[in-house]
Amino acid sequence: MENRLKAAFDKYFDAPLDAWKSFARYCELVKFKKNEVIKPYGKAETNGYFILSGSGGVFVWKGNNYVCLDLMYEDTFFADYMSLITQQPSPLETIALENSEMLRISRANIDRLKQTEIGKIIFLISAEWSFVEKQQQQIDLLLKTAEQRYLDLITHRPDIIRRTPQKHIASYLGITTQSLSRLRKNI
Repeated sequence: MENRLKAAFDKYFDAPLDAWKSFARYCELVKFKKNEVIKPYGKAETNGYFILSGSGGVFVWKGNNYVCLDLMYEDTFFADYMSLITQQPSPLETIALENSEMLRISRANIDRLKQTEIGKIIFLISAEWSFVEKQQQQIDLLLKTAEQRYLDLITHRPDIIRRTPQKHIASYLGITTQSLSRLRKNI
């Protein structure tokens, strides 16, 4: 388990394997069924997750629909980070998009790990890279066309196209399912 955690994080920071052994000891294995709500809307997030198999999404209810803010797959950390950090309820809901197996780490155990020198570094770097990735997603949403964003997904994240319902992909891209259908037909 620690080797998988290390491999997933090494692109950001090459922490020693012992750090990931400690991290893994604070986690428990959990399973979710497809479409199972992991953290409901209006509740505070109490855990972080590392996806071993399956996928998850972060959604917010807007009008009469869910809007997909993020999609995550194997070897990715996953949570309603805003709520996890602030310990306040949020309008975000996290859902398993496939039958999934994840490592779960409680907020209390995250805080324990942050008390160690290597834990401080790991969580700081995680927060920095998470911010960079979300900001790039926002920039892409503002500056790229829907077609460009879709082509980026096909090129860089083909797993999303194969494994995720079209309604979630469309929402993630900031377009309607009808627009996505037209895009796919034209490409």
